[in-house]
Amino acid sequence: MKYCYLTHVILLLILLHFANRATAQGEALTLERCYTLAKANYPAIKKMDLITKTGEYTIQNANKRFLPQISFSGQATYQSQTVSFADAVGSLPGISLPSISKDQYKIQGEISQLIYDAGNTKMQKDLIAANTALEEQTLVSSLYGINQRINSLYFAVLLIDAQLKQNELNKANLQTQVQKAEAAFDNGVAFRSNVEELKAEVLNIEMQTTEYTSNRTAYLNMLSLFIGKKLPESMQLELPTAQYTLSAINRPELKAFDLQKNIVDQQEKQLKSDYLPQVSGFFQGAYGRPTLNIIENKFGPWYVTGLRFSWSLSSFYSLSNKRNILQLNRQSIDADKETFLLNAKVDLSQQDEQVNKYTILIRQDDAAIALRTSVTQSAEAQLSNGVITTHEYIQKLNAEHLAKQLKILHEIQLLQAIYNLKFIAGN
Repeated sequence: MKYCYLTHVILLLILLHFANRATAQGEALTLERCYTLAKANYPAIKKMDLITKTGEYTIQNANKRFLPQISFSGQATYQSQTVSFADAVGSLPGISLPSISKDQYKIQGEISQLIYDAGNTKMQKDLIAANTALEEQTLVSSLYGINQRINSLYFAVLLIDAQLKQNELNKANLQTQVQKAEAAFDNGVAFRSNVEELKAEVLNIEMQTTEYTSNRTAYLNMLSLFIGKKLPESMQLELPTAQYTLSAINRPELKAFDLQKNIVDQQEKQLKSDYLPQVSGFFQGAYGRPTLNIIENKFGPWYVTGLRFSWSLSSFYSLSNKRNILQLNRQSIDADKETFLLNAKVDLSQQDEQVNKYTILIRQDDAAIALRTSVTQSAEAQLSNGVITTHEYIQKLNAEHLAKQLKILHEIQLLQAIYNLKFIAGN
């Protein structure tokens, strides 16, 4: 089921609040651009290339199993007893039977070539590739979490910008009243305290502006650290779109769960190669005493070549248990995935309700602002006619200002809730 969060009136009003965000200072910074820069600047991104290269080297090592394997060995031994031909066949007239020396020597080299390994090498490479893919996806999932931190900083700056804009409007309104009060004082129809109270309220707004500006600089500095780019105080942040269609959850963590199951599948395939035979060819060359012709008890060279067949049946003993373990691993991965999806759905439901709440609050804000504006306009006329005091007028003006500030807050909170939905859903 899809829900579309787009209210043209809300978007129009938001854009009006940020109308001064034109690119007079240059191109505005977008939220998507912040995501891209933050990921590129995050130190952990360096691991991506390391993971890829490690996987490539490991696969290359696995491929080398089919290269000729060369080994050398040597030995010198003394044996307590050797074959005695004279004792075995007796003495023969006119024939001197040889004897074999008890001290024997051999230097040997062997070249072997794997011919058939029951697919073991291919399965090893597939398993290496699966592990590499999982490591890369785990890193992608980790980097995805940066988006939420960027959201917090980005929308904090947007909120302050809107508050600064509203402060300027309120200050301009108060300064107009100060000019009227000064004129009335000069004409002897107002007190000095009326002028001073209005000026004090202007100063209060200037103090708020100073605090907002300082906070904005702090948030921009933190954002600069994340994206690896110094942001000047004049940098304008572009207002993100308020449109969003909620669809299926597509978080990078879900792909990581699938890759974990792929590893289990590869491990199960490898079990098959463990109990199949292997065939290799070999060539042995040696020099020593005695040679293969033991009758000649002297130093000499010799060689042996042929095929070697090996088949270990011991893996059958634990094959069933290994398969059971892999099946349990699959069930564990499925349980983790279901837990993740459940938590994500709970978070989506919560944020969905937040979007609905702020949408309703903004409509109520519009009604409250209309009423407060009407009251303030009446109060201006009453102040000019001396019906109410300056203090009473400021109270009504502040009430209107507070209503507008609340709407600004709710507009930014609505946007942030929508982008929280995007983050949770992975869209």
